Amino acid sequence: MILGNFSEVSEFRLLGFSEISHLHPLLFVVLLSLYILTLMANTVIALTMNGDNTLHSPMYFFLTQLSCLDICYLSVIIPNILENLMVGTIGISKARCATQMFFFLFFGVAECFLLAAMSLDRYVAICCPLHYTIVMNSRVCKSLVAGTYICGTAVGLVHTIITFNLPFCGFAINHFFCEIQPLLDLLCGNTFPREIQVIVVAVFAILCPFLLIIYSYSRIISTILLMSSAESQQKAFSTCSSHLLVVILFYGTASSMYLRPKYTYSASVDKFLSLSYSVVAPLLNPTIYSLRNEEVKRALRKKWRNINLVWKCNRIFALFQMVVVVFFTVNSCSVKGISR
Repeated sequence: MILGNFSEVSEFRLLGFSEISHLHPLLFVVLLSLYILTLMANTVIALTMNGDNTLHSPMYFFLTQLSCLDICYLSVIIPNILENLMVGTIGISKARCATQMFFFLFFGVAECFLLAAMSLDRYVAICCPLHYTIVMNSRVCKSLVAGTYICGTAVGLVHTIITFNLPFCGFAINHFFCEIQPLLDLLCGNTFPREIQVIVVAVFAILCPFLLIIYSYSRIISTILLMSSAESQQKAFSTCSSHLLVVILFYGTASSMYLRPKYTYSASVDKFLSLSYSVVAPLLNPTIYSLRNEEVKRALRKKWRNINLVWKCNRIFALFQMVVVVFFTVNSCSVKGISR
């Protein structure tokens, strides 16, 4: 068994937002609304890009993957939060907690590397435009996405196996899901080696792709500055500004969460940061891309017109059916009256 050699603790208690229990109803409504809105926004973006032939370029392929990751990432955490807000402190088995941590790390790390792959795509598009279709072909794009999932799987498995094969001396997790730092606080004995492990994983999962993004954008900015016309510069920058905003939003909250010393750790701050990158970021991602990208807005408008057209056709067809039914009903009544 991967998660064998468990300690005596067989169940944890998620304390959630126990310190602000009077705000639970309000938080429940807000988070449920954000969850539904995020699912709808990311689903619309993914379906629009899959269904529109003009959006079948590598950039939109990566964006579709990002929307799918955001949906999965959010769904790992939000149901637990909503349950916690409804009933208060909840119990979670060690196996379920380990599974939740694995998928949380899997989707989070995969998103880190996917953002790096998207920066590489923008680098090739702006710095090597003549070779773009050759370099960023379908095989390369699929390989990059597969690589992000492999990295996510590796980090998730290693972290989860090591953590849950250690003895726990407590069971109350001061968080709303099985987050890494609150779990480390429950370990018996000296936790310093485990903290080093977290930092090493964070350096691999956060800093490595972030350095690739920094390098890509340094080359992109230098290339844009060498362009002759202001119009060309603006057009080139507009193609990567959305991605840059998403990177700042995601990496800003993730790095402040995992790349800080333990003495600065605070449970309330940790919960706020977790909400920022697990709830707010997935909601803002499709908003940023749809509002700042003319092609996406055009495709969404086209989709909306098609939906309206189908809806109108269905209404006309329903009205026609009603007229036919009424006609035959009246006819039938008239025939019966004549026969009498």
